[in-house]
Amino acid sequence: MSDALKTEIKQAIVRCLRLPIQPQEIDDTAPLFGEGLGLDSIDALELVLELERSFGAVIDNEEAGGRILRSVDTIAEFVEKQRTDRTDRPA
Repeated sequence: MSDALKTEIKQAIVRCLRLPIQPQEIDDTAPLFGEGLGLDSIDALELVLELERSFGAVIDNEEAGGRILRSVDTIAEFVEKQRTDRTDRPA
């Protein structure tokens, strides 16, 4: 998984949620909700929109969102998978 992508995701999280921290302060494996970064359901909605805007990553249901938005690592895996799926489709 690309460190550059993880950095972009952290920057997007801080930017869209206007967090009072630096992107590099977010650990790749730390939970984004609850005990980790402490995000809530409103933050989740904002984050889903930001991922679609910035990365073209579409999260189409709440159950998938719960798995995908667990950490920076899980978001990066999802974004990379969506990018791979798009490039593997026949034209």
